[in-house]
Amino acid sequence: MDYTYEKLLGKHISDIRKAHNMTQEELSTKLQLEGCDITRSALAKIEVGQRRVYASEIRALSSVLSVSCDELLV
Repeated sequence: MDYTYEKLLGKHISDIRKAHNMTQEELSTKLQLEGCDITRSALAKIEVGQRRVYASEIRALSSVLSVSCDELLV
């Protein structure tokens, strides 16, 4: 995965989160309840493309944000 794609993916995740009227804190809490140990800080880094997203996190994001994995990945 290249840096440009990571930034694009992070922005897409941020846009979907905002469309669900969720803060980063709310999303990270819901992800933790799904068993995905991710902090608000880690989520913020994902959204700006500074941190990679792992497969287990994609699955949890998909579930919490009610979108398919295909819809989540741009």
